[in-house]
Amino acid sequence: MTKITAAEVNKLRQTTGAGMMDCKKALVEAEGNFDTAIEILRKKGQKVAANRADRESSEGAVIAKVNDASTRGVVVSLNCETDFVAKNDAFVAMATALSEIALNHDNLDTFLKADYNGMSVSEKLTEQTGVIGEKLEIGAFKILEAPFVGSYIHAGNKIATIVGLSANVEGAAAAARDVAMQAAAMDPIALDETGVDAATIEKEIEIAKDQLRQEGKPEAMLDNIAKGKLKRFFKDNTLVNQDFIKDSKQSVSEYLKSVNSDLTVVSFARVALG
Repeated sequence: MTKITAAEVNKLRQTTGAGMMDCKKALVEAEGNFDTAIEILRKKGQKVAANRADRESSEGAVIAKVNDASTRGVVVSLNCETDFVAKNDAFVAMATALSEIALNHDNLDTFLKADYNGMSVSEKLTEQTGVIGEKLEIGAFKILEAPFVGSYIHAGNKIATIVGLSANVEGAAAAARDVAMQAAAMDPIALDETGVDAATIEKEIEIAKDQLRQEGKPEAMLDNIAKGKLKRFFKDNTLVNQDFIKDSKQSVSEYLKSVNSDLTVVSFARVALG
């Protein structure tokens, strides 16, 4: 039998993240061939992944990342089955590494095919499924570009947001972070009223009318009163119209104008687990 040294086992462990015993067994089976051992561990991951394909992966880590020029940002969630795994430092480190790769891709398909230390991102997820013993998958991939992009990751990596501002002006970094924090906390459904789909608007109008009928309001008055309630809905649920969480006396839009009279939000993306 080929003698396997501790150094060889440790090298394989550092490369794959697999446990010491799994690495030793793979090297023994591969008769000391390092690349073959990696392939053995990868096939083990494929088998585990197949067995856990129907499992729910609602836990994980959500990471937001912005490029050095602050003109492009991405939010990626690496999902797993349990909170225990999600809180593991190595798991969060992998999610962060994946977000760095994702920053250079425009869609999920090309990201999953991208190189991750000699294998594709998709293959890495399969390999780590075998290592960790839980289903791993990319739960979300959202990217945006703007004159200035900022980000925010909520404590525990359960929520992350990116926000695009209209200009890179003095104070843009702090403003973008504030608005990204706003989006994380208040979960707006759209940037402004123009981004709310017609079905949602129609539903809110009908809800308002039903409430007004129950209050005994005359049918002839319902349309006008419902429109007023719809304006309140837009204020509560669209990012630029919401009360600013750090100063409820002004809206998010008004806050940005206090930083720079021409500054606005042009886009945002929010990802939350669960």
